[in-house]
Amino acid sequence: MEAEPQLYPVAGAVGAQGDEDQLGVPDGPEAPLDELVGAYPNYNEQEEERRYYRRKRLGVLTNVLAASAGGMLTYGVYLGLLQMQLILHYDETYREVKYGNMGLPDIDSKMLMGINVTPIVALLYTPVLIRFFGTKWMMFLAVGIYALFVSTNYWERYYTLVPSAVALGMAIVPLWASMGNYITRMAQKYYEYSHYKEQDEQGPQQRPPRGSHAPYLLVFQAIFYSFFHLSFACAQLPMIYFLNHYLYDLNHTLYKVQNCGTNSQGILTGFNKTVLRTLPRSRSLIVVESVLMAVAFLAMLLVLGLCGAAYRPTEEIDLRSVGWGNIFQLPFKHVRDFRLRHLVPFFIYSGFEVLFACTGLALGYGVCSVGLERLAYVLVAYSLGASAASALGLLGLWLPRPAPLVAGAGLHLLLTVSLFFWAPAPRVLQHIGVLYAVAVLWGVGSALNKTGLSTLLGILYEDKERQDFIFTIYHWWQAIAIFAVYLGSSLPMKAKLTVLLVTLVAAAASYLWMEQKLRRGVVPRQPRIPRPQHKVRGYRYLEEDNSDESDTEGERGGGRGDCAEEEARPAGPEPGPKPAGVCRRPCPYEQALGGDGPEEQ
Repeated sequence: MEAEPQLYPVAGAVGAQGDEDQLGVPDGPEAPLDELVGAYPNYNEQEEERRYYRRKRLGVLTNVLAASAGGMLTYGVYLGLLQMQLILHYDETYREVKYGNMGLPDIDSKMLMGINVTPIVALLYTPVLIRFFGTKWMMFLAVGIYALFVSTNYWERYYTLVPSAVALGMAIVPLWASMGNYITRMAQKYYEYSHYKEQDEQGPQQRPPRGSHAPYLLVFQAIFYSFFHLSFACAQLPMIYFLNHYLYDLNHTLYKVQNCGTNSQGILTGFNKTVLRTLPRSRSLIVVESVLMAVAFLAMLLVLGLCGAAYRPTEEIDLRSVGWGNIFQLPFKHVRDFRLRHLVPFFIYSGFEVLFACTGLALGYGVCSVGLERLAYVLVAYSLGASAASALGLLGLWLPRPAPLVAGAGLHLLLTVSLFFWAPAPRVLQHIGVLYAVAVLWGVGSALNKTGLSTLLGILYEDKERQDFIFTIYHWWQAIAIFAVYLGSSLPMKAKLTVLLVTLVAAAASYLWMEQKLRRGVVPRQPRIPRPQHKVRGYRYLEEDNSDESDTEGERGGGRGDCAEEEARPAGPEPGPKPAGVCRRPCPYEQALGGDGPEEQ
């Protein structure tokens, strides 16, 4: 009886074709190991490397878009909720019916004080928080605090609104400082992934040429501020689709208003105390706040899920290892740099002009003359003009570096001088086209200002060890300027325009003086960044050998350069005392200190 044929050939058995398969490679136990476990025969290393870095570049673009969209949604929700809340709380009937004698005006004043006063001390803790949590996680934490502020409006009481406003004020400077640092780092990483061949030739420790990432930084900042300025338009959606249906027209709200524009004083003197025709239902308010809460939560998910890390883990460790005392002091030490001192007036003006657009222009010239129901459209015009004009920052690719900043300052100078002589009449709509045009042009100047400043800081300070300090100083001075506007809200419009004009001229002159110094070759004095001091054992990234080495390979001496050298020495007695203990590689702590063996006593 014949044996049944085997279903599968036995490994190593000789087939019908002899000792070779169809490809001409010996089969069986004589087959070379490389043919069995080697690389794919059609593998192209250069093509795979190109595809790898293309995926890296797409990841960087995803990070930039996600951070920009997250910032837009976060700021849009914050502004929209704050605007709707202040309008509702301003109405006397709403306060008496909804909250009785709870004292909403007092709560609102303390809430605004918490938002505007708390950032004054942000310079003390912002760099420490960014280094402790990391840039991405600082962004996520700050966006979460904005979402917390939105959530407290479900139950409007003193013990919910005021503490959340203080927490929000503490998160303002860390959020925008980490955002600016993040966009700058993405531009640097995109340059590294685009020029990876040059990086391989120069070596991993060689820094790229100074200013090499500037073109990518211009593009990324233009993208970021195009999204950011859209937040002002997004903030008006609750007003347009919900609150405008409950507002009186301008003949009622502006009945006692006498002066507008340059002749006005304070904020809407004579404005009617009742602005709501009917009170919105509590259920409708809950629906609107739930939508805003969902958008804030979406912003958190964008930052958490789509934003990658700004630094490698080893770089994060190095940034923290310079010492927390040094991290606390370095923002103050950067005042020695004349470039930052010359840019401080521009930082202050940057805070002045954005708040003037939202309060002085929109309220003193807009609401005062065309009514509260058109406030949203004035701010939408400003937002769309600024968002579209952010692309003008790309002119820096072809024009001299001062061109965008000087152009924005010149446009704001013309508009400020024009506003000195414009006093629109209350309850008159004939000049509404001029109002929209002024709002759009002011947005163009704001876009050139914001894009130019952030790009300039990223170019002047491209060392990754300094960027968080620089953007912290920038946004801290902006917060100081916003606090000053909050204190001077009751000043006459001419006084506000005078302060704005003087600050603008001083900022432009100081910036041009700085550029003149740099052209003359004056070297800025920068504080030295201390070297990282790793005080904990076990940093695997300091090991130069293969970290996947098995224990068996280590015992054999594979990858152990020191032991291999010792084994290669000729046998026989050696002069000098024999070192105690077996041969071993220096531990990571010793490598960090530069030692070659056991610690010296």
